[in-house]
Amino acid sequence: MTPQKLFLTFMGAGLSPKAPGTVGTLASLPVGVGILYLFGMQTLFMMTLAITIIGIFEINKYEQATQIHDQQHIVIDEASGMWIALMIAISTASTLSYSYAEPLAIVLSFASFRLFDIWKPSTIGWIDRELKGGLGVMLDDVLAGIAGGMLSVVILKAIATLL
Repeated sequence: MTPQKLFLTFMGAGLSPKAPGTVGTLASLPVGVGILYLFGMQTLFMMTLAITIIGIFEINKYEQATQIHDQQHIVIDEASGMWIALMIAISTASTLSYSYAEPLAIVLSFASFRLFDIWKPSTIGWIDRELKGGLGVMLDDVLAGIAGGMLSVVILKAIATLL
């Protein structure tokens, strides 16, 4: 496997025969949590920014070589979106007083990111359908990550209010 394909499939997670997007997201979650807790939010942010920018260019090259847009085994976009949702949710959870806020934020960020990534409402769906190349592949997941992170915040804050 080439280094490019290893990157685009998030170390092969996207090669799963069933639900490669979900498998890619699941594979990226512990990596994101590990980076977050070992190196901090700034490092996870810079890693997310780096894989997003590199992903755009590498997907463009890969699509040009294969002549196929948005192939299912490309899951680096899921890693980027997952990490965005995770950062937003954890940032809020760290301000809350209930003891299980951070573990719940991790679970919610995964579930809410997958919800928006699969559902693709509004602008997320428009980008997925209309923008071609690496920008389209990456940007819909970036927006799904933001939306998923925001939904996680709403749920986390609602729980804090009820307690």
